[in-house]
Amino acid sequence: MLGFRGAFRYVANPEVFNLELQAIKNVREKYENLELMVPFVRSPEELTRVRKLVATQGLFEKPSFKFLMMVEIPVNVIQIEDFIKVGIDGVSIGSNDLTMLIEGTDRDNSDVATEFNEMRPAVLWALERVIKKCNEAGITSSICGQAPSVYEELVQKLVRWGITSISVNPDSIDRVRGTVAHAEKDI
Repeated sequence: MLGFRGAFRYVANPEVFNLELQAIKNVREKYENLELMVPFVRSPEELTRVRKLVATQGLFEKPSFKFLMMVEIPVNVIQIEDFIKVGIDGVSIGSNDLTMLIEGTDRDNSDVATEFNEMRPAVLWALERVIKKCNEAGITSSICGQAPSVYEELVQKLVRWGITSISVNPDSIDRVRGTVAHAEKDI
């Protein structure tokens, strides 16, 4: 999970990233609903460097282009206002990675997987903080990961906090849709 990946890789290998950006630009000539979501961003400065690389490819010239960021490491939560100031259009919270890194657990390691729990206060605080800061800034917030498919009470909290969208497993769509509808009535 840790190491040479995400935004750091983009900055370290701009030639490779520029090829990816050119491919995005080519696809967007016909399909403007393709957006860019930057994963594993370690600092606002790193995000700024990625943004500059994206700008060199002219992607920001079209207003329909969205520059999004994954929230999956604790620094993203702690400095969310600074990341927003760089100029993102929204975030997607990767609840699996964020939970593992907040709790110091590994859901894929049977020795510690029992300690993985998205409903712990520290994780809930992080989710609420990010969603509310995004709302204050007028940008979108979404969540991906296992948690919304498992915990009905989490879905209710996410709706109350003002999340824009929730990603769930296909077998959970109907149940979660009902939970969202009920929670929205209570707002």
